[in-house]
Amino acid sequence: MASPVKSDPDWWRGAVIYQVYPRSFQDTTGDGLGDLNGITQRLSYIAGLGVDAIWLSPFFTSPMADMGYDVSDYCDVDPMFGTLKDFDALLKKAHDLGLKVIIDQVISHTSDQHPWFKESRSSRTNDRADWYVWADPKPDGTAPNNWLSIFGGPAWEWDGVRKQYYMHNFLGSQPDLNFHNPDVQDALLDTVRFWLERGVDGFRLDTVNFYFHDKELRDNPPLVHDEEAIGLDAPDVNPYGMQNHLHDKTQPENVGFLQRFRALLDEFGDRASVGEVGDGARSLKTVAAYTSGGDKLHMCYTFDLLGPDFTATHIRRCVTAFQDAVTDGWVCWAFSNHDVTRHISRFIEKDDERERVAKLAITVLSALRGSICLYQGEELSLPEAELAFEDLRDPYGIRFWPSFKGRDGCRTPMPWEVKSANAGFSKSKPWLPVPEIHKVLAADAQEKVEDSVLAHYRQTLAFRKERPALRDGSMRFIETNQDILAFTREKDGERLLFVFNLRRGPQSVQLPKDVKVVELLPMPGFEARVDDGEVALDALDAFCGKLSL
Repeated sequence: MASPVKSDPDWWRGAVIYQVYPRSFQDTTGDGLGDLNGITQRLSYIAGLGVDAIWLSPFFTSPMADMGYDVSDYCDVDPMFGTLKDFDALLKKAHDLGLKVIIDQVISHTSDQHPWFKESRSSRTNDRADWYVWADPKPDGTAPNNWLSIFGGPAWEWDGVRKQYYMHNFLGSQPDLNFHNPDVQDALLDTVRFWLERGVDGFRLDTVNFYFHDKELRDNPPLVHDEEAIGLDAPDVNPYGMQNHLHDKTQPENVGFLQRFRALLDEFGDRASVGEVGDGARSLKTVAAYTSGGDKLHMCYTFDLLGPDFTATHIRRCVTAFQDAVTDGWVCWAFSNHDVTRHISRFIEKDDERERVAKLAITVLSALRGSICLYQGEELSLPEAELAFEDLRDPYGIRFWPSFKGRDGCRTPMPWEVKSANAGFSKSKPWLPVPEIHKVLAADAQEKVEDSVLAHYRQTLAFRKERPALRDGSMRFIETNQDILAFTREKDGERLLFVFNLRRGPQSVQLPKDVKVVELLPMPGFEARVDDGEVALDALDAFCGKLSL
């Protein structure tokens, strides 16, 4: 078995994590699908960005109804991705390059093809009869309550063998596990131990607040209209966002399981966990509960920065709300992932500012207090792919087309070589098409350009890594009367000032008298300057300076 990279047990605090979506990263077998050997082949590229860890989206055995987030065997690799031997080779090379490896644990539900579910549905008296959430119908035959699936329709599927409904928060082929059963918890923790013993460095916990449900199966009330909450749980075309999800997720019993999970990780030393929290307006309260005390998750991320708002006001509000709510926990910030429209397309107002916005976004993200997560291709400033309906593979998008196009637009293959077929991703037709604009932005094309977005990512991440204040130093906002994002980061005798203008016009801001810039720290690609305590910024500009203590 591979050994984890030796390091500080707090390596995750302030780490930069690069998310890899395996089926879209690199194909080495010619079947049009990415695989583990393809990731191994490209690890040097990832390490060259200056990141600390990679997060692998699911590669486990699966019927792929939800692209691997429907697991049928937690302890094996799906043949489309390779073998356990291929995973071990990936792990070893990553560790040799100084990269930690985090894998996606999807344990709120399984595939309906998992042996556990096949046994559970076979009768009401078998050994695993209570391993999933089963319930009798109402007297009129309808579902037990009003809970909804995120992927559309009721969260209940009728099973003719047991003559009961089973719960599913996502597809009908993704039945929810019953975490109220301690045997289920034990079995899941055994699968986690399997990967820990194999040498993985951490886990990203998918839908971490979905594990438990209300035992009484009480109806969810309607969501009282709140602009802060609307759209955080689901796009506005989805009725799921019309409920206040008090009873189908985020139950108090979840904290106890997370303590069991953390205790297992702590047996292995410097392992880490990051939880995905989708909980509407309550997300920060949930993050606080799940990361406080040092005995649950190491960090969480929410959907707060995964929306369309790239403004100083919004970012400041999100960070301040986190700092107020989570006093001793840790956050992982991200602008993009495999579930949302790529942030370039969300943030730009016109095509010719794509490169400028891409550089500014990573500069802002790198300056925030917390760990950060990057999604494959954002370092190339890839926009969201526009796909035809017949090209879609995502069941979520197919269900809600055309008002919501799903997640395939951010999952298209990684463009490696501008002049190669399929941008160097595969020698065969890829599972999703490669847009022409992505080919132009391929990695090898940007390698040749000194001021490319790719080069800027490398420079920015190197700047972050060189300065302890940016890893885990304190953060304090500076009051201004303008739409400016201004804050300080401080640690070990170094105090840094950051000022960002996210607007499309120039701005100047007068610094408080007690904020004295003693050294300008050049930031590649930006022209902001300071004169007599006044910082002048062009449109979409950034400033960094060292302050007197």
